[in-house]
Amino acid sequence: MKKIELEILGLSSSQSQSGSFALVLGEKEGSRRLPIIIGMFEAQSIAIQIEKINPTRPLTHDLFKSFAQQMEVSVQEIMISDLKEGVFFSKIVCTDGEKEFELDARPSDAIAIGLRFGVPIYTVESVLSEAGIILSDMEEDEDEEETDEIPTSSSTSVSTSGSGKSNLKEVSVEELNTMLNEALEKEDYERAAKIRDELNKRN
Repeated sequence: MKKIELEILGLSSSQSQSGSFALVLGEKEGSRRLPIIIGMFEAQSIAIQIEKINPTRPLTHDLFKSFAQQMEVSVQEIMISDLKEGVFFSKIVCTDGEKEFELDARPSDAIAIGLRFGVPIYTVESVLSEAGIILSDMEEDEDEEETDEIPTSSSTSVSTSGSGKSNLKEVSVEELNTMLNEALEKEDYERAAKIRDELNKRN
């Protein structure tokens, strides 16, 4: 079965489910988009990895990576393999150097782990045919989602907390670095991402 490679395009607050997020994946060589509803923890874990923020203590997905490395197991790819009654199924394809094996996982966990191993994300035509959205359809909804859209770039964050970006502009670089360390110590990664954004702008 032909594999279709996907890339992460964005992470936004879910319009339909409070406390959830929409992870938007897109064909690397096509116009279809695959939105998947995920939970707050998984969204935060994905955003942290995209931001390349090092948490003061390992999150669950970091722990999985450390454990796998200690057992000399590596992840080869992530496969969003099926869609049944509106629920996505995925597999983490692994190898111990001698044999390849698959682990069933929720797509949100699989993608969070895949990001940590730097491996590609794939799906199959049947999933994209059933749940994919053509780019033109996504563009029609952009105006409705614009305020909540969280692009996967240096400005990625999961939710707002603390002072807004406008206040951060008035803070010195030295103070921003202090605030960044404090946010990391408190494991307030959303706040840390915003502070890092401001520091990156000044650099």
